[in-house]
Amino acid sequence: MKWLILFALLIALPIAAAADFNTQLSDADKATFDKILEPVMKIYNLVKYAASVIAVVIMLFSGVSYMISGSDPKKRESAKNMAMYVIIGLIVIWAAPLVVNFIIG
Repeated sequence: MKWLILFALLIALPIAAAADFNTQLSDADKATFDKILEPVMKIYNLVKYAASVIAVVIMLFSGVSYMISGSDPKKRESAKNMAMYVIIGLIVIWAAPLVVNFIIG
């Protein structure tokens, strides 16, 4: 399997190197690209907002488990880690389009 991937990369490399990335797109090409990208963005927005709702529920659970942990440091640390991972996940989900636009633009 590794050899197949390596072979595919070796074949694709000259093709990608030969592409001219400095050409300007016409308005018709941009409209076609936007039309193709529209369903992808709808799915991305659905996933983004669903993940945000799930993150709120997990943050509530994390906060409650932190409050009821008492003096147990293991439970307290687990609740803090859960909240930290949720925040990191939300940052990744919400910042992904900004990163892509920064790289492309």
